Amino acid sequence: MAELKALIFDVDGTLAETERDAHRVAFNDTFAENKLDWDWSVELYGELLAVTGGKERMKFYLERYRPDFPRPDDLDAFVAELHKQKTAHYTNLLVQHPIPLRPGVRRLLEEARREGIRLAIATTTTPQNVTSLLENSLAPESLDWFEVIAAGNAVLAKKPAPDIYHYALEKLELPAENAIAFEDSQNGIRSAIAADLSTLITVSDYTRNEDFSGALLVLNHLGEPDQPFTVLAGEAGEASYVDLAMLRRLHKR
Repeated sequence: MAELKALIFDVDGTLAETERDAHRVAFNDTFAENKLDWDWSVELYGELLAVTGGKERMKFYLERYRPDFPRPDDLDAFVAELHKQKTAHYTNLLVQHPIPLRPGVRRLLEEARREGIRLAIATTTTPQNVTSLLENSLAPESLDWFEVIAAGNAVLAKKPAPDIYHYALEKLELPAENAIAFEDSQNGIRSAIAADLSTLITVSDYTRNEDFSGALLVLNHLGEPDQPFTVLAGEAGEASYVDLAMLRRLHKR
């Protein structure tokens, strides 16, 4: 049986509930700043999340919801500039109003560090967004907690393609059987499973009704000793919060 040596985390929705109250707000601030009559409501943004990647999401929005919008000569450059401004809004927002980490995240990361379990990130969001979240919501030095941060355009094909997980595993120099992935979305679990990774799901505000077939376990969050998780699918035994002992048991299955 392969030994559990690494934990690989998605970011948005997995480490923190950033989508609704940070990314969406940053997009809308950018649209307003550029005098665009685009406004992404909470409900609309939930639909747009079916598309991974901010630039891809804006293009999808134009195709699906705004065919009337006059396209600039260089749409790619236009979208790329909007996305650059959006990233600046997002990072500034997290400096002023840090988004709290989800239950159990900090505790599990600290336990993994104590026990020598390697940590990595695999996400479609930009490296700047990852840095801003970790430094403001986890710890100023927490970038150093993660041996690999696979983010943004590190690979061409975004989730649900497995490329970002293949990239992270390559940088870790580990086979998939030595790691567990943590995700919150259907696109995320499709990506991780396609990379042959065992995957634990903690559903987010936007993803609780998605299909997580193939997950080791589906929970509402990782839990704390005084804030037990709720099992949505799978078998957690007597555990009420996710720790390394529980992960090792799951990994052996």
